[in-house]
Amino acid sequence: MLGGSYQNGKNQVSPPSGLSCVSHEALGRGAGLDPSKLPEQPGQLSNLSLASRIGGKLQKKEVLSAVEKYENYHVAYGGEEEERKANYTDLVNKYYDLATSFYEFGWGESFHNAPRWKGETIRESIKRHQHFLALQLGLKPGQKVLDVGCGIGGPLREISRFTLTSVTGVNNNDYQISRGKELNRAAGILEKTCNFVKADFMKMPFPDNSFDAVYGIEATCHAPDAYGCYKEIYRVLKPGQYFAAYEWCMTDSFNPNNREHQQIKADIEIGDGLPDIRTTGRCLEALKQAGFELIWENDMALDSPLPWYLPMDKNHFSLTSFPATSVGRFVTRSMVRTLEFVGLAPKGSLRVQIFLQQAADGLVEGGRRGIFTPMYFFLARKPLSEDR
Repeated sequence: MLGGSYQNGKNQVSPPSGLSCVSHEALGRGAGLDPSKLPEQPGQLSNLSLASRIGGKLQKKEVLSAVEKYENYHVAYGGEEEERKANYTDLVNKYYDLATSFYEFGWGESFHNAPRWKGETIRESIKRHQHFLALQLGLKPGQKVLDVGCGIGGPLREISRFTLTSVTGVNNNDYQISRGKELNRAAGILEKTCNFVKADFMKMPFPDNSFDAVYGIEATCHAPDAYGCYKEIYRVLKPGQYFAAYEWCMTDSFNPNNREHQQIKADIEIGDGLPDIRTTGRCLEALKQAGFELIWENDMALDSPLPWYLPMDKNHFSLTSFPATSVGRFVTRSMVRTLEFVGLAPKGSLRVQIFLQQAADGLVEGGRRGIFTPMYFFLARKPLSEDR
């Protein structure tokens, strides 16, 4: 869902911290040019196309008010956890309308973190992370699989190609679904192989026992209630089959009475569209209450030879991650401010970029202190008989 940079071939692209690579030439060419008509590679937004897409399906004039309403859900602006949970659909939709283009610009098609080996590119680590999950599920050609909270479909396309399965992605955001379908067409993928359904994963429009496997990659953290989410996944999964997920969690080292810990948690919540962040223990409890048998679980962040948060660390200097450094962030803010001023980006874009940077700082500090993980993995099975 959020993290560092990714590798595009041999060239590393910056984290989703804003329009960090917009050139003066691009700004000059912007006068009178429709950015939506510019050619772009699948999963790679051009600078001007990025500017035009900020806000997703929102009208340009609606972006600023959406930013203000989104901010008001959160602690720093007087918001309450219960209000975020009660309005989670609006909260999450506004977040992804505002943030998706930044994500795609910086990450490509897959919006999630991954443990990384030395010498391994970030793109390679992301694919390996997806393949690992598919192997744990034991996916076989021809099976019908559900991706819960699928984003613009990067993981579902990769997993479908890797396993020769048919993957359905559930997403409640109109813009992400339309973008996912665009990318499917660009990749020549048939709808019967990879398709999207607009739905709330708390109440999915599928019959009982519909899928051979279900997975979620850094997505079900948006659910206001883990038990309700897992119970709905349990309902649509066939008996005897498996559910696997990478969850965003506070670890056992998190102290809810520690103000610094509270601030880190709040920074991650506002920067990532979360009503709350559950502990690993609460996730496991909800999983078992929903009826699943736990096969195994592990915090994959603990096994990563390179810190998963390294590409977002502003104190870690490298030429490839320059936009994430303090100086790079200053340049980014100046550029986004310029884009707003000349009208290429809607008003409010700078505020989106700022809370994404706030999230990056929270993620780095949470990872460094060991109080947060974006990759708490579990594999669970729905029993053959519901009479346990």
